[in-house]
Amino acid sequence: MGGRLHRQRVRDPAAATITDPINGPSTAQTYVPDSLKVPPGWTPSWSTDGTTFQNTDTGTATTAVRAGTPSARQGGTSVSANLLPPLQAVSTATGGDGFTPILYRAGGKVEAWNLFHHSNAPAAVIVCTDLTTGQACAGGPWPKPLNAAPGPLGSGATSDLSTNSLEQFVFDPDHSGVVYFPAVAASTVGVGCLDLGARAGCGYFPLIARGGSPSSVNGMAGLVEQGGNLYGTASTGQVLCLSMASRTPCAGQPYAAIVPPNNDQPGAGHNEYFGSMTVADGKVFASSSPYNSSTGQHAPVLGCFDPATKAECTGWTTQRVVGAAGSDTYNAYVGYDTAGHANRVCSTVTTPSMKTTCYDFGGTAVGAPTEFDGLPSGAQAFNPDTVTTPDGHLRSYFGVWGGSVAGATVCHDWTADAPCAGFPLPATHPGVNGGATRDYGYSYDTTSGCLFGLGDAGVLFSLDPGTAASPCLHSGASVKVTPSAFYCDGGTGHVRGYQNARLENIDVTHVDLAASTATVTDDNGTTIATPSFAPDGTIDLSGISAAAHPTINVTTHLVLKNGGDFTGTNHPALVVTYSGDAPQVCFKTKISDTCTVTGVSNTATGSDTTGDLTSNTVNLPIAPGPACTPHVTVNKEICSSTLATKCGPGGSGPWVKQTPGGLLGLLGTAYWRITVTNTGPVDATNVTLNDHAESSCEAAAGKFALQANQTKQFYCSTFLLVLPLKNTVTASFLPANSPPGTSPTTTQASSAVACGVLCILTR
Repeated sequence: MGGRLHRQRVRDPAAATITDPINGPSTAQTYVPDSLKVPPGWTPSWSTDGTTFQNTDTGTATTAVRAGTPSARQGGTSVSANLLPPLQAVSTATGGDGFTPILYRAGGKVEAWNLFHHSNAPAAVIVCTDLTTGQACAGGPWPKPLNAAPGPLGSGATSDLSTNSLEQFVFDPDHSGVVYFPAVAASTVGVGCLDLGARAGCGYFPLIARGGSPSSVNGMAGLVEQGGNLYGTASTGQVLCLSMASRTPCAGQPYAAIVPPNNDQPGAGHNEYFGSMTVADGKVFASSSPYNSSTGQHAPVLGCFDPATKAECTGWTTQRVVGAAGSDTYNAYVGYDTAGHANRVCSTVTTPSMKTTCYDFGGTAVGAPTEFDGLPSGAQAFNPDTVTTPDGHLRSYFGVWGGSVAGATVCHDWTADAPCAGFPLPATHPGVNGGATRDYGYSYDTTSGCLFGLGDAGVLFSLDPGTAASPCLHSGASVKVTPSAFYCDGGTGHVRGYQNARLENIDVTHVDLAASTATVTDDNGTTIATPSFAPDGTIDLSGISAAAHPTINVTTHLVLKNGGDFTGTNHPALVVTYSGDAPQVCFKTKISDTCTVTGVSNTATGSDTTGDLTSNTVNLPIAPGPACTPHVTVNKEICSSTLATKCGPGGSGPWVKQTPGGLLGLLGTAYWRITVTNTGPVDATNVTLNDHAESSCEAAAGKFALQANQTKQFYCSTFLLVLPLKNTVTASFLPANSPPGTSPTTTQASSAVACGVLCILTR
């Protein structure tokens, strides 16, 4: 429960907090755990002393709750996300041996994660870079260790897991921010788990024991995902498999080898498997180079595993050669026809010359990209990032380095079946670390439309996928809006409709609005609209029905003319607004079942850039339950004294239930006393007497309240014309705080008799 904060917010985003103490003694009301609800973009917190707040629910010990946001806007019906600034090249904490970055977007964060490759435990290997600032993520120091036991990442060079030479990562589709990677423990090879959102390890799952002779399990290639399973290839050529759902080894694995051994000499070390993996057509493909093989020199090849039969694919009982003996391959990737359909698997070799070879899924040699033909000897091509760029073309971007190549990108356009137009071949990066990038690979951010690269030099940089320029002068943000999530009272009619999206804290003349795009999707990812930007940088959303689309995602891809608006103190943002009532903060309290609690009250406080403010106070009376009702009794008596002075208020009487015969004679006055008592446990209200024989008794009492354990007495008299007279009274009442419309309760009747001569005669 709580009041309304009446101050209007300033237009510019600013920090704001709302604090709601749970008023009254602790015996009156208790906070209900997990009941605090705050609007999107606000952060809840709890306190057990009303002063110190924490970000975890403190349960029934909570004495105050709080909601805070760093970016409150006028009206409160907006959601925002910062636009990603153009990333200037930054040296990460890898100190070298950086590998393909892992992009992570969640909760307003945009991060690039990296695991050192071919690391040897113990070590510190995990690095996180905040792409919104170009600095190391909060929670350092980085790098951090990589351990088999689940839990926070910790610190120091204390890893008990090692990493492979060529890392491939798989995101868990059912667990946001969870990524799997190939890992090597002291006695096993398997799958490691990293929870990027929680900054924690989520376990290690061994698949095969290390060692053996003459072919030894030293490491692995992979990982790739097919049909909910993760696949790797051991240095022995055997196929390894883990179920993502159960995180247990697949039945029957490890499966038979599909490629010749690679770096499998006993004692050779874990980290130099030269080859990679990919999936297509429901099959798993692996490449293998002859490096340090127990079978001696052999040509680099591709092999195929069929998960349906758990054996080599039909037509692939003989591996397919992709290069001359003595050459190596570091990749395996899928090729496509001009319509974007996967139709081949390829691998590129190095030394003495680079060359790409492709086979269709049946194992027949087919055409291959020619971009690598003639590139310098000794250059190595790694697995590409294959993406659909804003122009609708499907392109693969390969990291290349080695020999005389200090770092470069090669781009193949599958839609055009040609090298990427406008993209240098190869595209070096002279403005990044003097060109010494030693690229391993890239991750494409669909929101900003930029490639992010990392390599052996440990330098993280951005790359324009159309021109290879660095930094990439694109930006973007994605905002999810569910208007109903701003309300928690269970009411209806709060939302009137979507309003607009706008660019904030950016000079729109610095944006090529004509080349920029926006997409509105529903919660299932279905496109609802592709609106254009108005000259002022706004997007009209009023034509989208909030009833038909209770949740929308607005994503913008901006082409910038320059990045001057992104500074340490200015943060351009995308803001999406709907029309509706002011948002709500709600929580529940449980009212004590102690009958003495007859009401609770609540007053909230708040603060923003305009100062402190206080809400109105809400008072809530507590209706009594069945166990919390007054126990009211009434007792009617008559005075048996012949002296009127003893029969009035406070008179000694005596007071009896029936006067002695003949006391009043044929005519006289009867003096009555009515005692009303409430033995608790709660007060009685609207108490009235019902005395039909003598209205003066009702008038003497009127309407009154009777507290718990309280007694009241009323006096009245009757001039008797007819005797005997039996006078009967009841009392009607309501329990305190009864809801409107509650029917009164009537007590048991009580009587007293005034006797005359007739009482004697009838005795």
